[in-house]
Amino acid sequence: MSDVRSSVIGGSYDRPADTSARIQFRRALTLTGMTLVMPGSAQLVAGNKRIGRISLRIWMGFLAVGLVLLLVSMTSRTGLFSLMTNPRLLTLGRWVLIAGAVAWVALIIDAWRLGRPTELKRGHQIWAAGVNSALCFVTAGAMFFAAHLVAVQSSFIGTVFASSTTSAPADGRYNVLLLGGDSGPDRSGVRPDSLTVASIDKDTGRTVLIGLPRNLEDVPFKPGSVMHKAFPDGFTGEGNYLNAVNTWANNHADLFGTKEPGIKATMDAVEQITGLKMNYYALVNMHGFSKLIDAVGGVTMNVRERTAIGGIGSPIRGYIEPGKKKLTGDQALWYSRSRVLNSDFSRMGRQKCVMNAMLQQLSPKKVLMNVEKIADSSKALLTTDIAQQDLGVFMDLALKAKSQKVSTVSLVPPVIYTGNPDYKKVRRMISAAIDEAEGKKPAKPAQLVTATLTMPQTEQQKAQAEVAAKKKDPVKANQTSDLGSTC
Repeated sequence: MSDVRSSVIGGSYDRPADTSARIQFRRALTLTGMTLVMPGSAQLVAGNKRIGRISLRIWMGFLAVGLVLLLVSMTSRTGLFSLMTNPRLLTLGRWVLIAGAVAWVALIIDAWRLGRPTELKRGHQIWAAGVNSALCFVTAGAMFFAAHLVAVQSSFIGTVFASSTTSAPADGRYNVLLLGGDSGPDRSGVRPDSLTVASIDKDTGRTVLIGLPRNLEDVPFKPGSVMHKAFPDGFTGEGNYLNAVNTWANNHADLFGTKEPGIKATMDAVEQITGLKMNYYALVNMHGFSKLIDAVGGVTMNVRERTAIGGIGSPIRGYIEPGKKKLTGDQALWYSRSRVLNSDFSRMGRQKCVMNAMLQQLSPKKVLMNVEKIADSSKALLTTDIAQQDLGVFMDLALKAKSQKVSTVSLVPPVIYTGNPDYKKVRRMISAAIDEAEGKKPAKPAQLVTATLTMPQTEQQKAQAEVAAKKKDPVKANQTSDLGSTC
């Protein structure tokens, strides 16, 4: 009887003790959770109120900045991108993230102290310490990683987009010369073997890709320019093709007085050919192009024709077979540049399809998840004079372009013969393509040009076009008002 009584009495004393321990444990966890959700709140309730008030004010300041960024993103996406690519703000943001990580961890540790861990039961001590350590690790890890990404982006922007000279759109469009540089042991420097003008509507992002064959002859130059003085009748002579303008200018750099004479001369030539003012250029070293594709996990393509891997100064080491498939960086590179089994004009069409695939598949999420790899690969392969101040504009235009059709017009046979090009006709073609992209009614001469793109002049050409259509020939990508459906 006495044993039962003592057990009851013992139980009556144990229950309040257990309840008190659980309450103290919940209090310790609550203080840590409060610090995670609202840094400083635990100190305001149970610790140093001055530190709590300062921390809460800083936290409210962060929330206010976040709200402002949200409003900016809803009213001006370009403005948001401009803030995200401003080098000074990125540097400031990096140090703020580092300082915030240290301060937040300190507050979480202090909240654990305020929970009086030494007074907790042994099991509760282990749980409280484990939760506190996990939160410190996750919070600091996330913020330090964010600071690292900001540093990577800042370094990338500072290295690649070093120019501070902006260029205003002409006639409502940004015109960017895209160059694929092909270097090799038998060449001096990087020679542009792929030349495409991306003409982009400054408001809608509607893009027209203008393909310029590397072997275009009799290239004209601006009157009064260095190249025009040297070649007043055009770039004539053995081997003097469009892609050789860069080499000639670099070999006579003293005549130009600029750091990039080859690029300057090539842009002048392209302006004279197309009648469009070039705002910027972007040169991609094609030997580094595969790194960029691999950095984003490959690119899915509808391969239209069997394409050789290798064969340009080296043995063929494989083939890319027709069909829908995901290409690695190396495969995408050769699909873009191989001409062993196919023509130069087929290659130009395939290059446009790769550009379109990259435009459609490079989502903001994919870029964010691979920002470090993209930055590292791009530093090595991309050279451009696009100004830092215009980065936000082009990021916004890229997102707009994803929902728009992409048109193409290329200076290739049978419309334009590269050995004897009609440059007046070239300008009419380009003008017609841009008018169509902008929804304008083309003038009569442009309509005649458009007709030549879709209606070959001879029965033989018509038959060739029908065969190409059945084979889904990549050459079709050179002349289309909807590149996505053609590729």
